Amino acid sequence: MPKDYYQILGVPRDASQEEIKRAYRRLAKKYHPDAYKGDKKEAERRFREIAEAYEVLSDPEKRAQYDRFGHVGPEQGFDFGPMDFRRAREAFEEFFGPSAFDEIINLFFGEGARPRARARPTRARRGEDLEYRIKISLEDAAFGARIRATVPRLVSCDRCGGSGLEPGTGVRACPTCEGSGRIQYRQFTMLGSFVNVRTCPECGGTGEVLEYPCRKCRGEGRVKEKSELSIVIPKGIEDGARLRLRGEGNAGRAGGPPGDLYITVEIQPHPVFQRQGADLAVEVPVHYGQLVLGGKVRVPTLEGEEELEVPAGTDPGQVLRLRGRGLPQGRQRGDLLVHLKVVIPKGLSRSQRELLRKFTDSLPPPE
Repeated sequence: MPKDYYQILGVPRDASQEEIKRAYRRLAKKYHPDAYKGDKKEAERRFREIAEAYEVLSDPEKRAQYDRFGHVGPEQGFDFGPMDFRRAREAFEEFFGPSAFDEIINLFFGEGARPRARARPTRARRGEDLEYRIKISLEDAAFGARIRATVPRLVSCDRCGGSGLEPGTGVRACPTCEGSGRIQYRQFTMLGSFVNVRTCPECGGTGEVLEYPCRKCRGEGRVKEKSELSIVIPKGIEDGARLRLRGEGNAGRAGGPPGDLYITVEIQPHPVFQRQGADLAVEVPVHYGQLVLGGKVRVPTLEGEEELEVPAGTDPGQVLRLRGRGLPQGRQRGDLLVHLKVVIPKGLSRSQRELLRKFTDSLPPPE
C-alpha cells in the first residue's frame, strides 16, 4: 500500500512549502538520537519515513506526481538513493547547523551510511610551476637560437635529499592528531552533541611530523638557487609565444615531482625590419630618376644586402617583393616587402637645377 506522506509529516494535503518544512524540522528534532527516549529501531524507521516524505513533498514536481498517481516513480515506490537526501539535508542543517545531517545518518545507520573514506594524503607534493620572460632578437626568432638564462627557483636540498629530515632521523606520529591525520571538534547543543572532523593543521592530514628538520632547509626539503638553463628557441617563433620546459620548475616536496617552467618569448623591435606575420617589411630610399629610368638598388635582408631590380616607370611608394627572404613558416619562408621611399635631393648646384628645370618643362602635364 502506498505511503501517505502527508500523514507521515502530519500536514494537510494543501499545506504550503513552509508548513512542510516546519513539520520536517519538528519531527527531525523529535526523533534525534540523543533526544528520542524510545526504541532506536523505531527512531530509525521513523526518520527514514520523515526524510522520504520531505524529499517528495518539498519538490514541486515530485509532489505533483505523488498527488496525481500516489507514487513518484514507475516502480510505484521511492528509491532512497544518495541524492535523495539533498533537500532533507538542507532543511535539517538550516536548523541544526552544518554537518549535523551526516552525523545523524552515521548514528542511525552505522558506518555503512558514511561516505567512502578518503585516502590519507602523503607528504609528497608536486613542485610549483614557474613563469619566466625572455627577450630575443628578430634574427633569433627567424633562425632559432639556444639561449642561456639564469632562473631563480627552488631545488632539492642536497643535505637531506629533499626529504626535509636531518640525515639519520625519521618521522613520528603527529602529536596533535595522534597519527590519525584528523581532529574531531565536538559541539554541544540543547539537542545533543555533534562531531565535526577536520584535517589536522599540524601535519596536513598525513598523521606524521618530522623528528628533526634538516638544518639547511629547515624541513622544507628545498632551497633557493639561481639555475643556469639552456633554452632552445625554435625557428619562426611568434612574439608572446610560451615554451614549456617540463620538470624545470620548483622541486617537489618530500620526493614529489618537480613543476614545469613556462617561458614567455618577447621579440625586441628591430631597427630596420618590421614583422608582418611571416613577411618582413623594409623601407629603401630611391631618387626620382631611379623610379623613372629603372635600375638596381641595394636592399638589406636578414642574411645581408641583396640587389633588387627596380622597373622603369615605378610609382613612388610602390612595394616590391623579395620572395623567401622573410621568416620561416613551416617548411617555407615569408617574403621581404620593399617599400620604395623617394628621397628629395638637397644642395643641388646651379647647373643641376637648370637641367632639372628643363627636364620638368619638357614633360607632358600629369593626367
